[in-house]
Amino acid sequence: MIPEVSQLFPQDNILGWIIQIVWLAFFVVFMFYGQRIQMYVMLREVQSSLFRLKLIRDKGRKTAIATIKELGKPKEDPTAKVDQFLEYIAIAPQNMDPSGIVWKLEHILDVRDTRFKDEVKLMAPEADKTQVNNLENTLEAALALNIIYKVIRHFYLLGKKTLSLYIIMQIQMILPLIMKEAEAFASALKAFSNGQPIGDGAGALVAAKLMQGHKKRKIAKDVVVATVPLEGRTAYVLKAEGPGGNVGKPGEAMKHIIEENGGKIATLIVIDAAQKLEGEKPGEVAEGVGVAIGGPGVEQYKVEETVLKYKIPVNAVIIKEDIGDAVSPMRKEIFDAADTAIERIKRLILERTKKGDSLIIAGIGNTIGIGQ
Repeated sequence: MIPEVSQLFPQDNILGWIIQIVWLAFFVVFMFYGQRIQMYVMLREVQSSLFRLKLIRDKGRKTAIATIKELGKPKEDPTAKVDQFLEYIAIAPQNMDPSGIVWKLEHILDVRDTRFKDEVKLMAPEADKTQVNNLENTLEAALALNIIYKVIRHFYLLGKKTLSLYIIMQIQMILPLIMKEAEAFASALKAFSNGQPIGDGAGALVAAKLMQGHKKRKIAKDVVVATVPLEGRTAYVLKAEGPGGNVGKPGEAMKHIIEENGGKIATLIVIDAAQKLEGEKPGEVAEGVGVAIGGPGVEQYKVEETVLKYKIPVNAVIIKEDIGDAVSPMRKEIFDAADTAIERIKRLILERTKKGDSLIIAGIGNTIGIGQ
């Protein structure tokens, strides 16, 4: 035996032999079973997070049911219909031939939106239009939590069944992000059920402040526009129709306004919330170019096609926030950022347009709790 090791484990007494045998046993076990031990440790961690996800999912379901009973006053217990709603799926259109896929996707989304609203009206017959929109958002948040839970449970059980280290390792590595997203949706449930503004409504809030006191008209599905004199220019300010939870079709609205004016729009300014990077402060305002509209891309596509046709420059003003802030009750920093964004918009107008020009200012985002 190596002298240094023999000094640690003396062989002239029984204790030394026992320590040496135990040490060798541990070495052999970890050499042959170390990966499996690591896998079981990961499984326990995933199992713990899965249990938390189940609690969050169940709480979201109960919140949705309670809110429907409170606002909709149904004659029958809505629990069965809520459970059915939480299993709802939307199948994406076939993209083997990408030509025309945007319009196929738009049709699917329109059908989905109509179906959701119809389901809510059946569950909550006494709810008004605003409450129907809010209840739809509440159910969608509960639906998202249910999907997250079921997907994680699927991979957990699959990894446990196959004892595949790589399946389990992938889940374990992304769990912190998934839990953060789930907790964000849990916060969203509270905001939606109470009709509170959320962080995603930052763009809508900016538009609401600009159009306050001016006559509004409906320009597209669930979108209103106001003609606002601003810095000697004519600004068409639009947002989703509130105060119910709504995002509307801002792309369709901008397309209509541009065509109404024969393409004579000096610039288009789009304001929306955007995800911040770690280290950045929530409520920071940044500028750029491009159509700042999130989601599946249908509305963004419409705007890009139209501005390309008429060669209209597009400017973006974004308000930075965390993914949790986007669906949680609006923070003070984000609320205050709306005034900063308005100052940026006015500066952009002075720098990028001339007096007498017409322009579009679009406030993008969920307008729950934000009127016009």
